[in-house]
Amino acid sequence: MFHPKIADFSATRHILKTFNLRASKRLGQNFLIDAEVVQKIVEATEISEGDEVLEIGPGIGTLTQGLLEGGAKVTAVELDKKLPAVLAKTLEGYENFKLVQGDILKVDLENLMPQNFKVTANLPYYITTQILLTLLEKKLPITKIVTMVQREVAERMTAAPGSKIYGALSVAVQFRSDARIAFDVPPTAFLPQPEVTSSVVICDVKEKIKVADENFFIKVVRASFGQRRKTLLNSLTGAGFPREIILKSLDAAEILPSRRAETLSLEEFAKLSEKILQSLN
Repeated sequence: MFHPKIADFSATRHILKTFNLRASKRLGQNFLIDAEVVQKIVEATEISEGDEVLEIGPGIGTLTQGLLEGGAKVTAVELDKKLPAVLAKTLEGYENFKLVQGDILKVDLENLMPQNFKVTANLPYYITTQILLTLLEKKLPITKIVTMVQREVAERMTAAPGSKIYGALSVAVQFRSDARIAFDVPPTAFLPQPEVTSSVVICDVKEKIKVADENFFIKVVRASFGQRRKTLLNSLTGAGFPREIILKSLDAAEILPSRRAETLSLEEFAKLSEKILQSLN
């Protein structure tokens, strides 16, 4: 079966008109219309024949088509109830495609994707962080996440210690993956055009540092960044940790109480969380 490229301005407008669709501001929808960008995302995902890929928010099937043509087996989760009927037509005839209508934050991903898989997504800006952290914190058998996000979020995901934008998201992402910005995507690559530049971020998922309790580690990180202008001692005690335990733990971790969260490396956060956990137990 011949499949025309969906990643095209005219093709996308035709699809939207045929199905009487408009991009939903509430869902943060912007449809990709640049075939070159689609190809670059597929290449960044490093698709091999038969690779299992989870796509979040397939929309009208633009990126999905590129993944399928690259040989992937795609399971797509779409929140918009109007789009399954559209995808049934735009991706008609493609094998190895499965659609799940639902909320990615509520879908049982453990059962849906039990084997090693990769993730691709053009994430809506309003919920990017929540989706990324959910994927990383669930300990799913993900090997790679390739996601298109707002440039500002991409910079936060990949920020180094000491920078003004280094924060809890930076630590959470880098704790579980090697993250890097692959390329930028201009507003002109979308219909309608967003007001910001997007970036594609590649996260190679791997265990970077071992900690006794990952949830506790993340709790300490979030508490440390809770009040960025305050010292670690004041931020952590302000979050409810006993002052004497924080002082003891900082000393044991060889971290000055006067330091701020944005100056700590991944290794220092891991060491500090371990010392606090030991002191509490």
